[in-house]
Amino acid sequence: MQTTAPLRIVAVAAGLSSPSSTRLLADRLAEATRERLESGQDRRVEVEVVELRDLAVDIANHLVTGFPPAALKKAIDAVTGADGLIAVTPVFTASYSGLFKSFFDLVENTALTGKPVVVAATGGTPRHSLVLEHALRPLFAYLRAVVLPTSVYAASEDWGSHGDEYTEGLPSRIRRAGGELASAVTGRTVSGASRTLTLEDGDDAVVPFAQQLADLRIS
Repeated sequence: MQTTAPLRIVAVAAGLSSPSSTRLLADRLAEATRERLESGQDRRVEVEVVELRDLAVDIANHLVTGFPPAALKKAIDAVTGADGLIAVTPVFTASYSGLFKSFFDLVENTALTGKPVVVAATGGTPRHSLVLEHALRPLFAYLRAVVLPTSVYAASEDWGSHGDEYTEGLPSRIRRAGGELASAVTGRTVSGASRTLTLEDGDDAVVPFAQQLADLRIS
């Protein structure tokens, strides 16, 4: 009897401190994705968080030697083999951190082709929220990933905020991003074919994977 492989969600967290708000955001996005996946299909879901601060020396060594130590190779394999990816960085000098960029410099530029990705960032002020659009989206577009519509930026003041009548709070944005990633993952993998979205998918539905990839090629 053939065993169905689990769905694999990998979150990359580039926070430097411990505890880290970047790791916390990665954990919450991963959990939101897991909850949506487990409620929408019957395959087992595995979640892994790759914390780059633990790999900083290995990343530097690989950049100068060209040979990844075992722990770093395992992390890269997890990222490239995931069904869905969550990438979270702190904002340094109005962009992603050097550690975050150095890690993805080590990923082959075709290894993420077509992979659904949620991008997210943390920072001390809301003024840096556009880092998601001017830095993270172009990076993953270059890597040929499919960056999902909802990205999540968490400033210090967002933690514990539930928004108001005009804006969504951080928990709502996390749930929406997790729902989009879950929809993209199941649209690619359920029954080995793309799933047709229905009205029951609601506001969290995204364009099926095959159509996203076609649109990406056209643009």
